[in-house]
Amino acid sequence: MEHLLGGAGEVGWIALKALLLYLSAVVGLRFGSRRTLADLSPFDFVAAVAVGAIVGRIPNAHDASYLTGVATLAAVLAGHWCVTRLHASPSVGHLLDPAPRLLVLDARVLERDLAQCGLTHADLYALLRRQGVEDLGEVRFAILEARGQLSVIRRTSGRGDMGNLIQPVAARQARVEPQP
Repeated sequence: MEHLLGGAGEVGWIALKALLLYLSAVVGLRFGSRRTLADLSPFDFVAAVAVGAIVGRIPNAHDASYLTGVATLAAVLAGHWCVTRLHASPSVGHLLDPAPRLLVLDARVLERDLAQCGLTHADLYALLRRQGVEDLGEVRFAILEARGQLSVIRRTSGRGDMGNLIQPVAARQARVEPQP
């Protein structure tokens, strides 16, 4: 019966260790940027999974103390903090996130760019429908952003020229000449 239920003292220590690690993780995450919780990048996702694994694994590990768990949490959160700071750096940040990619230009799907993003027409159409697009003819620009969201500029926007938020993306893909 002891193998099924464990010792009462052991269960109490495991619960206490889990609670303390959870609180330590919450405190550590509160010192991070709000971006961590608001807009998960792949680096944020890895950090969140690692924190969850630490908080879930350490309490049950008989050979790992609370101090070991906190040290592991601190190392993961410090690594994440470093990546976040590098991400904010203009000289390094562009290496960590892919550039936004123009996928639709004047209701025409840019096949090469769609393929380079690893998307199919079905993927693109599903993303467009989520944006409320009923017909491809409505779309002036569709841009796959660095975080994987699709930004859609409709033809009804009233602009005749390419806006300053769209022009750099199109220029990077050699679709237009940069405007001064």
